[in-house]
Amino acid sequence: MEKERRLELATRGPFQLDATVRLLQRRPTNLVDLFENDRHVRLFETASGPVLAITENAGTVDEPKLVATLRGPAVPVAVARQLESTLRRMLGLEVDPAVLSTLGSIDQRLAPTVRALRGLRPPRFPDLFEAFANVIPFQQVSLDAGVAAVRRLVERFCSPRDLDGRRFYPFPRAERVASARVETVRATGLSGAKAQALHGIARRIADGELREEEMDRLPTPEAMRRLVELPGIGPWSAGLLLLRGFGRLDSFPTRDVGVARGLASVLGLAPGTPFDQASFAARFGDAKGLLYFLSLGSQLLGRGLIRPAEEGSRRQRRT
Repeated sequence: MEKERRLELATRGPFQLDATVRLLQRRPTNLVDLFENDRHVRLFETASGPVLAITENAGTVDEPKLVATLRGPAVPVAVARQLESTLRRMLGLEVDPAVLSTLGSIDQRLAPTVRALRGLRPPRFPDLFEAFANVIPFQQVSLDAGVAAVRRLVERFCSPRDLDGRRFYPFPRAERVASARVETVRATGLSGAKAQALHGIARRIADGELREEEMDRLPTPEAMRRLVELPGIGPWSAGLLLLRGFGRLDSFPTRDVGVARGLASVLGLAPGTPFDQASFAARFGDAKGLLYFLSLGSQLLGRGLIRPAEEGSRRQRRT
């Protein structure tokens, strides 16, 4: 019998749920992280079985009141606590919301986008394997191509569940990919090199050779060095892993064509204007990783997938 448990996810304002979740999913075609009716919806595999987490902001952007409803056959207290920790990590609830505003202070050209994304928190993937699986497929391809590759990976290696009359997809576990043949991983549309790299990472994680806790204790330069020693992981991938997997805002994935294009647009640069994103990012010190999210956020604003913060705040007050 399905049961429910509600969690209150306290955080300081401002907080913008749609911007944060849209940056987590990158595209609406994401099978795992859904954003529907102003709610983040995700299925988690837990020790007690599948649990559907539905998170919404019952408050406003400036005075957030985040509530997560957990639905499953049984949601023990220990499982609820673990999911609370995971959701807080994914939604960046421990990150100081004032950090984003510093970008506009350093360069006024960023200020309009910073205001539109006020309350954005830098999201993180919930575990180490999911971080790698959301970086390796994106190497040297467009964002849309990378999202499509991850979707095929999820379809092939996860065990979907039917809850509330519909199908949901949890993210595949490292052990499932590690136990498969490399050819099976490649059949999802990855190149031979990417399939080999992802399969090798899955095995290292499943065997306990690669542990997030150990990497998390390292300073960013040392963590970067360790990551680029892994087969198939270069500086761009390592920088993105540190940012989106470990929450290191002092990491910025340089030589990213999409990020450079997005930042150039935010800065109002004419097409073809030379732009050294590494030098530009260095001006922002330990907050430079937020430039990545600002670039992606500006593109999602342009697509109408994120509401400007003030519009979202007004709508929430009406409801």
